[in-house]
Amino acid sequence: MLFNSIDFAIFLPLAFSLYWLIDRYSQKYQNAFLVGISYFFYGCWDVRFLTLIIASTTVDYWIGLQLNKTPRHFYKKLLLAFSISFNLGMLFYFKYCNFFLDNISNVFSFCGLELQLNSIEIILPVGISFYTFQTMSYTIDIYKGKIKACKDFITFAAFVCYFPQLIAGPIERANNLLPQFNNKRKFQYNEAINGMRQILCGLFKKIVIADNCALVANQVFMHSYDYSGSTLLIGVLFFSIQIYGDFSGYSDIAIGSSKLFGIKLMKNFSFPYFSRNVGEFWRRWHISLSTWFRDYIYIPLGGSQKGMLRQILNTFIIFIICGFWHGANWTFVVWGLINAAYFIPLIILKSNRKHIDTIGNGNLLPSATELIKILCTFILISITWVFFRADNLQHALSYIAEICSPTLFDYPNLAILEMCQPILVYVTFLFVMEWMGREGEFAFENLGKKLPFYLRGPLYYGLTMMIIWYSGKEQQFIYFQF
Repeated sequence: MLFNSIDFAIFLPLAFSLYWLIDRYSQKYQNAFLVGISYFFYGCWDVRFLTLIIASTTVDYWIGLQLNKTPRHFYKKLLLAFSISFNLGMLFYFKYCNFFLDNISNVFSFCGLELQLNSIEIILPVGISFYTFQTMSYTIDIYKGKIKACKDFITFAAFVCYFPQLIAGPIERANNLLPQFNNKRKFQYNEAINGMRQILCGLFKKIVIADNCALVANQVFMHSYDYSGSTLLIGVLFFSIQIYGDFSGYSDIAIGSSKLFGIKLMKNFSFPYFSRNVGEFWRRWHISLSTWFRDYIYIPLGGSQKGMLRQILNTFIIFIICGFWHGANWTFVVWGLINAAYFIPLIILKSNRKHIDTIGNGNLLPSATELIKILCTFILISITWVFFRADNLQHALSYIAEICSPTLFDYPNLAILEMCQPILVYVTFLFVMEWMGREGEFAFENLGKKLPFYLRGPLYYGLTMMIIWYSGKEQQFIYFQF
């Protein structure tokens, strides 16, 4: 059930109405209802996937209770090791098994030996990379003494399978989400309206921005060998906007939908394409994942506390794992390596934490220096997206080689330019709105509060009409494959 589908447009209001009809009862009834509709939502993809998420929930619920009970440190280590092994084992089998089988066969072939390792027909369960990381962080936090184990199975199941963020995040932490399930929710009109506003923003990003940018990006990437470097540059720039609109749009819909149920999810995007360096970009892009890697891998490895060389090494380790988390393809590993390499000058110059404020705070426009930094950061990040989008390493390298060739100065393909023109109007509108609303949680939050009704109404009406106009064909979200 896609967020941008008719099915979800029917499901969400029904779930919302029934949820608040049981408001007179305790939070246990609310939690049980959320578990039921979340399992239904997830089962709509493939009912067989439910066994995996129920298994993950049951195992980590039991391990959490045992971690709370035992005073023995050695036994706690065994329990944590089992939880991590179980979740990563599940993730490895469904997501990486064929990747390793293929690469082992290739290594043997390179050495002149024939090893027949047939690929296994495996269906990748949607959301598995997200909910396994969420349950792992729960048991790790209990082990470290940061939280206590949840003693109610239904409450814990709601934490794991909560439908707005189940498929593609945000990857929530137990110390934020679990307490909200432990307390009875009360309907708040203003928060619900804000949620609807954020859903509208997310749908606009996905359907109007991302899906239209995909028309250009897909055409260019699928026929990249036929185009000049100038046309390929257009393709990657449009993919950069596509992936942002697609994933941040999903996050907006997820967070906005959750507000309708009285539950607040963490912010996952904070206007990343207004970043002034790559360090700032990664503090603003997929925040729930980048902070997960920071807290559970980077800091335990020593973070930045053991000298510059160790900090650089830890950064590379994090980004290699981050790349591999995104997919079983060497293109993602190279994508991670390039992002890590971008951090080396920042670490050496100790400017990684330089930009932690809101850009152009209080100003109508960015300064010339800020604008140059934004454009340079956007170009650097766009280069990495070539590896993210390409079919394989050869495709990515040939794509970049053509951009770096003299054909970069050729006139772009006319058909591609014609496709770009109307989309650029929508993209410009989005980034103007994001710049004006950059101090809020999402693009239209402050505008919705500050604009007078006679301007607010036409704005929402116009956005809704554009969404309806372009919503003829449901396009899957990019991050569903991860």
